[in-house]
Amino acid sequence: MSVRLGTPRLRTRDESPEHAARLVSEQLARRAGAAPESGPLRDSFGRSGEDLRISLTDKCNLRCTYCMPAEGMQWMPQSALLSPEEIVRLVTIGVRDLGVRELRLTGGEPLIRRDLEDIIGLVHARHPALPVSITTNGIGLAERAAGLAAAGLRRINVSLDTIDAETYRQLARRDRLQQVLDGISAAVAAGLTPVKINAVLMRGVNDGQAGDLLDFALAHDLELRFIEQMPLDGDHGWTREAMVTAAEVRAALAARYRLEPDEEPRGGAPAERFVVRAPDGERLGRVGIIASVTEPFCGACTRTRITAEGTIRSCLFSHEEFDLRSLLRAGRTDAEIGRAWRQAMWLKPRAHGMDHAGLDSPEYVQPERSMSEIGG
Repeated sequence: MSVRLGTPRLRTRDESPEHAARLVSEQLARRAGAAPESGPLRDSFGRSGEDLRISLTDKCNLRCTYCMPAEGMQWMPQSALLSPEEIVRLVTIGVRDLGVRELRLTGGEPLIRRDLEDIIGLVHARHPALPVSITTNGIGLAERAAGLAAAGLRRINVSLDTIDAETYRQLARRDRLQQVLDGISAAVAAGLTPVKINAVLMRGVNDGQAGDLLDFALAHDLELRFIEQMPLDGDHGWTREAMVTAAEVRAALAARYRLEPDEEPRGGAPAERFVVRAPDGERLGRVGIIASVTEPFCGACTRTRITAEGTIRSCLFSHEEFDLRSLLRAGRTDAEIGRAWRQAMWLKPRAHGMDHAGLDSPEYVQPERSMSEIGG
């Protein structure tokens, strides 16, 4: 079924998977009749869907101000989440039939899943050439990095908005900075390199720390990426005026380093990358800036997303999802699931959840679901 205006409609007790599967199949057939019947994922604007992102849970052990409210979150029941076997089946359909070339596991916080190593191991055993990565806040990573690498994890992104303990407590509403730093060290030791660091700057909180973050990243051979705050916070407090822009980040870094555009092709990658040089010209590393709001890259987007409860959400900013979990649990064939996936991909909007406007438009309406519920 299609779900509009954010919050997913989980099946009621008297609604069987078969009934829900029939509804979503009928709706997709009615709305996406022009979708291709075979071949890789394509939307109506010609973009592919080769970068698969699957959220494993909506739960998180932090309460970052730009993502979640301080309290009052209602988590999905365990039965609503995709099982390891369901996840592996979807990955197999994606890789074998739909042109998926990369897999990123997200959350919420994926390390909350105690079976994360099992999931990665099952995927790696079935698809050893598929690059598998995770995005994590780093809590618990120190104890699990080696096991994750052994299971088949290839890359890792760690969210770290500051290296100052007090600022970290203010942003994350938890005192966990040292655990994150220990996790990053463990990831490097486990060979999950280059470890990427995702940082969000908040005006009046950590916006003066861009240079310090880059100093830290360069000193530890980490690849830092600054991300503009997106309107996906649980409190719906985002404003364009309060957001620290990519231009401001570049200006802050330029006060300390020389930045040169990276000549390596960007492709569908979200980050614009720069070579970082010392004032004397010595190359020190690279830094990326993801300007989802002020410099959107929707035209080159290659992502296809599946939420923790098994719905396709073609865009982070979409108000619509399509239920694949019901098809899985109703016993539909791989071909039928692949058809529904192609049809849902065909309906992917042009930009930021819409075909006619962007985040700066007065017509833009923020999704009800926060980033932790969607899967980053």
